[in-house]
Amino acid sequence: MSSERVARIETLYQAARTRTPVARAAFLAEACGSDDELRREVESLLQQDGHSLGSVPSATIDHRAALVRGATMGLYRIIEPIGAGGMGEVYRAHDPKLGRDVAVKVLPRSFAADPDRRARFEREARLLAALNHPNIAQIHGLEEFGTSRALVMELVEGPTLADRIAYGRLPIAEALPIARQIADALEAAHEQGIVHRDLKPANIKVREDGTVKVLDFGLAKALEPPSGAWPDRGDSPTVTAAAMTKNGVILGTAAYMSPEQMRGQAIDKRADVWGFGCVLYELLTGHRAFLGETLSDTIAAVLERDPAWEHLTPSTPANVRRLLKRALEKEPKRRLRDIADARLDLEEIADEGGVAGTRGRDYRRARYVGWLVAGGMLVALTVTAAIAFRSLRPGGVGPLPIAFDLATPASYIIPM
Repeated sequence: MSSERVARIETLYQAARTRTPVARAAFLAEACGSDDELRREVESLLQQDGHSLGSVPSATIDHRAALVRGATMGLYRIIEPIGAGGMGEVYRAHDPKLGRDVAVKVLPRSFAADPDRRARFEREARLLAALNHPNIAQIHGLEEFGTSRALVMELVEGPTLADRIAYGRLPIAEALPIARQIADALEAAHEQGIVHRDLKPANIKVREDGTVKVLDFGLAKALEPPSGAWPDRGDSPTVTAAAMTKNGVILGTAAYMSPEQMRGQAIDKRADVWGFGCVLYELLTGHRAFLGETLSDTIAAVLERDPAWEHLTPSTPANVRRLLKRALEKEPKRRLRDIADARLDLEEIADEGGVAGTRGRDYRRARYVGWLVAGGMLVALTVTAAIAFRSLRPGGVGPLPIAFDLATPASYIIPM
């Protein structure tokens, strides 16, 4: 099986696994079309990961059976399941006091059974709740349900970037504004000392109005074992169970992990810069930046190989290519140091007219020159009137012909 075929299967798997069973079946029917073999490959992976097409996602939490339509979790009334993943299962719920729907993420059972992890998570959740930015999904609170814990979060409607990329690359005029908003969100979090650690298309949503929302900030750190090492369990936030058991196909988020993260080294905000580069590359090409046919191949690609730059279209601006290469430097010391630099680069690209729908630098320059010409004409007329007025005063030298040039179309003589 070719790497491109593997990448297609992997992309569809990631987009399908977060959907409810009914929506999942409809999505695969549309995305796979007449390619029955492609659909069978994706469905096989979903079944191995416990995501049957005919049932609610597998039980990774306590009391899952009670979380059905109409059940309550504290203040919130459950409406329906809307997704599942390594971080837990997500439900749409209703807040009767504020009259709004919210997302309730019920955390994995292994998390609830570990008192140290619970305590550390509660500390992290308080930090995350302090993040207030239009491009970051807000955390509203933390609830308990039996022996389980759940985060109550802003409900973000709209597809994930994984959903969008499943249909192919995005036009550059659409991809770059999305990337700028992602950079805005990361910058705000980094200023608070918070690193996302698990940035990927499946953790980013785009609303109908074009607003980007980055999800699950800091949850990878909050949910990982105390050692911080690469876990070998199936509930790892960075490598899914299917990735560890399904030989031949890369699943989970290994393809978005920075080299230092792969090696189990301490990470900082530059790991998010790497993740940002991976997401931007995928938006522009429709392909993973680092992908192999096995988990080992993907690790080797991240650690040793460059992305296939030829997947970028010829129309990709040179400064976008330069930004990608700086973000995807394998050595952290050589990598773009701050996501704010990426945001500034994207804004400069927009100013230069690199994004459709923006008022580029050429437009503003033309408008500026127009104002200069109009101002020059006004000054010339004012000077002419002053000279004429002075020449007509008593004792003046009398009327004289005055000539001036307005540059276009030709000189015009004003008789006085």
